[in-house]
Amino acid sequence: MDNTGIQLQKQETDLAPGTKVVLGFSGGLDTSFCVKYLTEEKGYEVHSVVVNTGGFSAEELAQVEAHAYKLGVKSHTTVDAVKSYYDRIIRFLIYGNVLKNNTYPLSVSAERLSQAIFIAEHVKKLDASAVVHGSTGAGNDQVRFDMVFNIMIPGVEIITPIRDMKLSREAEIEYLKGKGVEMNFEKSMYSINKGLWGTSVGGKETLNSKGMLPESAWPTQVTETGTRTLQIGFEKGEISSVDGERFAHPSEAIQKIQQIAGPFGLGRDIHIGDTIIGIKGRVGFEAAGPMVILKAHHALEKHVLTKWQLNWKDQLALFYGNWLHEGQIMDPVMRDIEAFLVNSQENVSGKVFIELLPYRFQVIGIESPFDLMSSKFGKYGEMNNGWTGEDVRGFTKIFGNQTMIYHQVKESVDGKQD
Repeated sequence: MDNTGIQLQKQETDLAPGTKVVLGFSGGLDTSFCVKYLTEEKGYEVHSVVVNTGGFSAEELAQVEAHAYKLGVKSHTTVDAVKSYYDRIIRFLIYGNVLKNNTYPLSVSAERLSQAIFIAEHVKKLDASAVVHGSTGAGNDQVRFDMVFNIMIPGVEIITPIRDMKLSREAEIEYLKGKGVEMNFEKSMYSINKGLWGTSVGGKETLNSKGMLPESAWPTQVTETGTRTLQIGFEKGEISSVDGERFAHPSEAIQKIQQIAGPFGLGRDIHIGDTIIGIKGRVGFEAAGPMVILKAHHALEKHVLTKWQLNWKDQLALFYGNWLHEGQIMDPVMRDIEAFLVNSQENVSGKVFIELLPYRFQVIGIESPFDLMSSKFGKYGEMNNGWTGEDVRGFTKIFGNQTMIYHQVKESVDGKQD
């Protein structure tokens, strides 16, 4: 028991006091606990690094840095990973229209992998003896971080105080209060992870099979009450413009769409899924921008891709999303699927029109030079210009020929047996 009155189970480690360790830091409850525990209880030299994947403003990053030094870190580094996060991961989630269990846009799943990669690179840069993350022992993040670290920095010890000591959020709060740490502990009752591709919200309501997060728990409050039309331009599958405004990088367009769609209360839901370690998990998420973008992109694809392009893309994207969710970003098969996804976007260019309303949105339609619904070849259910009725009559006879033979043979054999 330490001087705060909290029973702390000491981690078994051979690392001596003064050992240099790198901590993936967010400034939240878990990583704040890690700094205080590792510096004061273990005597380590802690170097914190925050990997910004779109969840922090410049002001917030400055506050995180100040908080880290106040807690006692030796050095603090901020990595701007927003563009890299898009280039390495998000664009493929858009190309594949990836929604885990047809619900969740992999907001945190993808983000954690990007963060893990940059943290591992920072460990190499500082030549640290250990790497630390604040994951618990119940979720997916522990596997994602551990897996990337084991691949990129094998031999470097992985330290996970929250997981190893099985600490509750209440115990962490009590410990930090006992150490005189000042932070918004009321906010810490909800675990909020914000990034370019959405925000996850975990709290008491998500720990059971029934319950919705209260309005106050959602990071973006609903302020829009009317209707708004949004226009998203795509070039080869990537967002090129929003309401006619062009951007230097697609990540900036995503942030713009989030700013527009978020106040409508769009993209809010609770996802129930299978964790990597085999249990069911429930988490709230807010992803107005990602949900609007995915539905807009998918609508455009349905107009410009062929039936079998869509079919095979759906199958590969399903695997890609599941494998990414389970932390397997380094598997070379992911590069193979990414190559397919990139090639599939050759004609995915045009404009998509969406109507935004409070708590819902709808795709109005698309405009594209590659639209396969072109009236030059006919109008569905009305008339055609590229074939005759006799062509269709002959086609349907040939198309069903083998099935017709199957049933005739079966009837003949069944009749003889009777």
